[in-house]
Amino acid sequence: MNRGKTGGSPKLPHTGSPQSKPASPGTVVRFDGGQPSLPRVRFCRSADGARIAYGMSGTGPPLVAAPTWLTHLELDWENPVWSRWFKELASTHKLVRYDLRGCGLSDRHVGTLGLDAWVRDLEAVVDAARLDRFPLFGLCQGGAIATAFAARHPDRVTRLVLYGSYVQGALAGHQSAEMVDEVRALATLIGSGWGRPAPAYREIFARLLLPDGPAELVTSLADLERRSAAAQMAQRLWLSFHQIDIEEVAPQVRVPTLVLHCRGDNMVPFTEGRRLATLIPDAQFVALDGRNHILQEQDAAWIRLWQEVHAFLEQPPEAAVAHTRGQSFGLTRREIEVLDLIARGRSNAEIASALSIAPKTVRNHVTNLFGKLGVSHRAEAVVRALEAGFGAAPGRRS
Repeated sequence: MNRGKTGGSPKLPHTGSPQSKPASPGTVVRFDGGQPSLPRVRFCRSADGARIAYGMSGTGPPLVAAPTWLTHLELDWENPVWSRWFKELASTHKLVRYDLRGCGLSDRHVGTLGLDAWVRDLEAVVDAARLDRFPLFGLCQGGAIATAFAARHPDRVTRLVLYGSYVQGALAGHQSAEMVDEVRALATLIGSGWGRPAPAYREIFARLLLPDGPAELVTSLADLERRSAAAQMAQRLWLSFHQIDIEEVAPQVRVPTLVLHCRGDNMVPFTEGRRLATLIPDAQFVALDGRNHILQEQDAAWIRLWQEVHAFLEQPPEAAVAHTRGQSFGLTRREIEVLDLIARGRSNAEIASALSIAPKTVRNHVTNLFGKLGVSHRAEAVVRALEAGFGAAPGRRS
């Protein structure tokens, strides 16, 4: 969560594909309406001994999802706000997710909160699940957790997907006094009204997350919030989320990254998403239409969200390896693309056609590549590229 505003607009990174047609109710992307199995819940111990509940659903290659605001492995699977999200992610992967410490089936009474503890929990989960390399998905503060993990463990994360995430919380020392006052006022509301039978207090937060959501969804989300965490823990988490600061961590990420953010996000400002994408080297940024922080099936951007996510995740693992190694040479995203095509034996003219750029631009990229790779001839560049993992996926679209 980040009830804050940022300063001037940074330079926009590379953006995604054009806007897709609005989704109509009942429209599917990959989830076909079947029933991926309910999460098989297991437990592991984090570094400080906290018991963390994690679950796995679906089949296929692994996909790990970092937790967001107040989770419950069993209840949120069937909650109408979250159900389609998890089932969409599990439609093509074995989805591994876990309850945040203090929430759901994880230990409800824990002393330590904060980014380092949350990253340690993620480390414990993927170790317990015996995962070596995997793509990582993070929504809102889950995006900060995922970003910090990817920066610490670039050898374990193949791709990083961040949705509705932010760089700094309102209490990280960079927001206006008005924003700080608002966050603290909302924390007071949590402490005084969270556990009451009447949902009015909790619906304030649910409505911030779903400003365009129908009443029944808001009520359902508010009930899930109540059942996922006690008032004191919800208050502590709210304040801890606003202390997140990954400004220095984000530039350390060295894995292919997709950042998505709704232009009218009512909880996390759009500028925070752009800022995050700007800080992560070569991140791809996709702007989505809508105000709901948690996009729903009836939202116009629902189809495009999942088109972008699935397309990004389905790029072959070799592409992620090549991207990471290309960055180790100091290559830009475009230079990585050019080098991959060189490794496949393409001529400059063929590269220009494949990438829709001018032949002169290709020649400039090739010259820069030779300098960064420390080679003098194209044959030498091909050898270095193949050694680094480029050109190893002939089925990849070029």
